[in-house]
Amino acid sequence: MPRFAANLSFLYPELPFLDRFEAAACDGFTAAEFLFPYAWSAQELAARLKGSGLQQVLFNAPPGGTDVASVVGAWDAGERGLLCLEGRDDEFRHGIALALDYAAALHCPRIHVMSGLVPPGVERERLLDEVVGKLRRACAQAEQQGVTLLIEPINLRDMPGYFLNRQDHAHQILAAVGAPNLQVQMDLYHCQIVEGDVATKLRHYLPFGRVGHIQIASVPERQEPDHGELNYPYLLKLIDELGYAGWVGCEYRPKLGTQPGGTSVGLGWFSRGMI
Repeated sequence: MPRFAANLSFLYPELPFLDRFEAAACDGFTAAEFLFPYAWSAQELAARLKGSGLQQVLFNAPPGGTDVASVVGAWDAGERGLLCLEGRDDEFRHGIALALDYAAALHCPRIHVMSGLVPPGVERERLLDEVVGKLRRACAQAEQQGVTLLIEPINLRDMPGYFLNRQDHAHQILAAVGAPNLQVQMDLYHCQIVEGDVATKLRHYLPFGRVGHIQIASVPERQEPDHGELNYPYLLKLIDELGYAGWVGCEYRPKLGTQPGGTSVGLGWFSRGMI
């Protein structure tokens, strides 16, 4: 079976964030991902990773902000990334530099760079050059540190106005950028909502080696992958058969919510031997 990483921004919501590392390790996870690390010091996060024995495999670059306070508050302020936004190059560079500092401290090999919301009245196609140019510069910077950058198609129901929605568009951007350390983050939840035909897309894209990370959740509830529209036993077996060697992030909201132990109870969809 694929290797699973616990998304600590979603799982164990009944616990303070820093306590979720140990909880994930106790449930058998060996890797972690999360959305944003910037509200905590890199040293504290590194200590939690070391203490729990988890490997950090992914986090997001800042969605906006130019200092600690604005970076930490950017998501709640409605920011969803800067790639497609013109006139915010300095802010974008600051965010990439900050993310790379955290990646070095956490020994994390991948950073997801969010595309941002298309400004009202602007055609998506007009922003492609902006996105490609920023990614080229960011990839060159990340390459010096051995870090891979990821872009992720996200569905418009969860994130109205988001620049990047389709797998083919993401791979077209990769081709335009031409950087070996740029890959696609393929969230099967988003893929099913936007496009469907998930198994065919896995067969099409995984053999090229340009999918650097996969995430899973049920559709439409975004809960444990043991119900809903997607047949995950079949899809996970297919991912194995296609030779995917990366991580599969468990980015879902536990059905039992903040009920104590709810995440652990919901992990019945796999045995410890599958992690």
